[in-house]
Amino acid sequence: QVQLVESGGGLVQAGGSLRLSCAATGSIFSAKTMGWYRQAPGKQRDLVASITRGGSVTNYADSVQGRFTISRDNAKNTVYLQMDSLKPEDTGVYYCNAPNSPYKYWGQGTQVTVSS
Repeated sequence: QVQLVESGGGLVQAGGSLRLSCAATGSIFSAKTMGWYRQAPGKQRDLVASITRGGSVTNYADSVQGRFTISRDNAKNTVYLQMDSLKPEDTGVYYCNAPNSPYKYWGQGTQVTVSS
């Protein structure tokens, strides 16, 4: 069973930074476009960033463009999300998955809380 394990969240003041990590088990990680999703309290889970399997193409939601950077290390089966200039509206649980060919099971996510 493939597992996704997110980590790196925490409580940070507005303007601060966090780096999230998502480790995936299984050999198919490097073949997948990967993404980071955010679920704010009471809202749906939205894709905020994605990166192609080779890492050459990244895409971002307008709300995080210019502040977040997604990257990956296929040798470690890990995808990262560097979050800078954090805002209170970035608060939520962050998950990783593959937007185009999702893993069956989601991880538990990692909580990010940005205080004003």
